[in-house]
Amino acid sequence: MPDAETTTATPAGRKRLVSGPGLLLVWLYGVMVVGAVSRSAFQISTEFDRAPLPYSLSAVAALAYAFITYSLVRGGEAARRAALVCCAAELAGVLAVGTWTVLRPESFPDTTVWSQFGMGYLFIPVILPITGMLWLRRRDAPTAP
Repeated sequence: MPDAETTTATPAGRKRLVSGPGLLLVWLYGVMVVGAVSRSAFQISTEFDRAPLPYSLSAVAALAYAFITYSLVRGGEAARRAALVCCAAELAGVLAVGTWTVLRPESFPDTTVWSQFGMGYLFIPVILPITGMLWLRRRDAPTAP
């Protein structure tokens, strides 16, 4: 039998995704949104010609973080599935960019949010999507009609 937290619904009938540990997840994604948006906006507007790939990848990371944050706050089954897919794509991006920056650092004249698996962000970029996917998979119980 699902616990009360799993079946808690919003007034619109959407299942809440931000209760308990989900609230910490939303907070961390929100912090990453601010960091990635600030970093990429500054770098793209002032130094884009110096390192277009890393700065563009930081903007992609910012979009992923913003979408996941929105989906978690919105709640509901469709938002949960969308956030789960986006977390998987985010993890794939972190692993790809992280591996690329370790094996071919000369390809990146400057770092991205995902460089060296998020080392500049205390490895939160590689830990966050894993944690998000675990949380969202735990929330698989169907919403009561």
